[in-house]
Amino acid sequence: MSVPDRVAPTSPADLGLTELSTAIADGTITSVAAVTDALDRIEASQPTLNAFRVIRREAALREAADADARRAAGTRLPLLGVPIAVKDDTDIAGEITAFGCGGEFTPKTEDAESVRRLRAAGAVIVGKANTCELGQLPFTNGAAFGHSRNPWDRTRTPGGSSGGSAAAVAAGLVPAALGSDGAGSVRIPASWNNLVGIKPQRGRISTWPHAEAFYGLTVNGPLARTVRDAALLLDLAAGPHSGDLHTPAPIDASAAVCRDPGKLRIALSLRIPFTATKTALDPEIAAAVHGLATTLRALGHTVTVADLHYGLMIGASFLPRSMAGIHRVHRAMPEAVVDPRTTANSRLGRVLGGPALAAARRVEPLLHRRIGSFFDDYDLVLAPTTATPPPIAEEIDGIGVGATNNLITGACPYTWPWNVLGWPSVNVPAGFTETGLPIGAQLMGTANTEPMLIALAAQLESERRWERDRPTPWW
Repeated sequence: MSVPDRVAPTSPADLGLTELSTAIADGTITSVAAVTDALDRIEASQPTLNAFRVIRREAALREAADADARRAAGTRLPLLGVPIAVKDDTDIAGEITAFGCGGEFTPKTEDAESVRRLRAAGAVIVGKANTCELGQLPFTNGAAFGHSRNPWDRTRTPGGSSGGSAAAVAAGLVPAALGSDGAGSVRIPASWNNLVGIKPQRGRISTWPHAEAFYGLTVNGPLARTVRDAALLLDLAAGPHSGDLHTPAPIDASAAVCRDPGKLRIALSLRIPFTATKTALDPEIAAAVHGLATTLRALGHTVTVADLHYGLMIGASFLPRSMAGIHRVHRAMPEAVVDPRTTANSRLGRVLGGPALAAARRVEPLLHRRIGSFFDDYDLVLAPTTATPPPIAEEIDGIGVGATNNLITGACPYTWPWNVLGWPSVNVPAGFTETGLPIGAQLMGTANTEPMLIALAAQLESERRWERDRPTPWW
């Protein structure tokens, strides 16, 4: 297996979130310098990497200067003056939320709750990262902005739909970013960019101004190079809005990073959930996941090959919620100019938004009980995050609905069931293909098990040291 070139950090944006926040708090570097460096890198990379839809240079530099003044006056906040990116499905006051679509949009008047919380922690939001139209694809592309590229290989997609966020972090443009995950949209790009991506419990990070997103499928989650940084961003973005439908009890993700996970019973499951299209697991990915299992056994955990059987009902719950969610968002964006495939999915969602949607919501407790019974014998599941390495970016171009479904399902059949269940799952880097493309694996738990998953991910990181592997800049 080829080992990527390791590039030593050379600027503030190459530092991790924890490191950069400490450096700014200590006065080693100013927020203005850190934010300027991030903005310069973002703008220089746009013609090639194309990670951002909105770049907030003037506003971010004002906010950075204010952060430096507050620090000088004695204010201490966890992310005071630190540059962060969010996905372009997340509202920032004064900026548009195009959600990957073309068209002329009115700027939003209020921050999303997650952005409000990040600002309260002192973060400077430098921009909104690209996503595909309405978050439908494990690719990040659209007629309005072109293709975002993978820092590890310019010909490949960074994944999606949080591909811009993942590319920005992997390329060192920002130390961490917020994405969203409705069928794997944090975990898939994390897998294909050598990042840690946390899909938290439903409601852990508010989706307000939406009481829930995509009928409960979509949650917000962090992307970072290390478990510690992802946990920190999760803690600071987490918390409910009074209008949220889902409000799990709080956790301390950062404390879990330093916690011994104990000796865990882990099920290694390579079984692909039921799909209506042909799917197969790439042998290199299977080998990488088995390699992670070997590391876990060496750490003292019991890892047993035991396939999780998802059943047909979980797919029947996913499709109406997904398509009806697309229709709801599309209908709320009358100014959006979209691809015919988006229009077709929206029309299907209108049909499925009645009795089929109601039935899909009713079966979730049954799924919790049936799939939850698997965890009578295991603490968590280890599974591939994707079935293939990242595809060529242009493979998604100019094909119809059927071919699109075949392409995206063949590459990414593993992640969506946990969106139906609403349970947490963490992508961890698992190595590289022979050609140097990143591979990821999922740690999947039941309700509110983020602390256990994070503790185990941190233990793995201490052995595997994936944060040392950085792509060689070409952007």
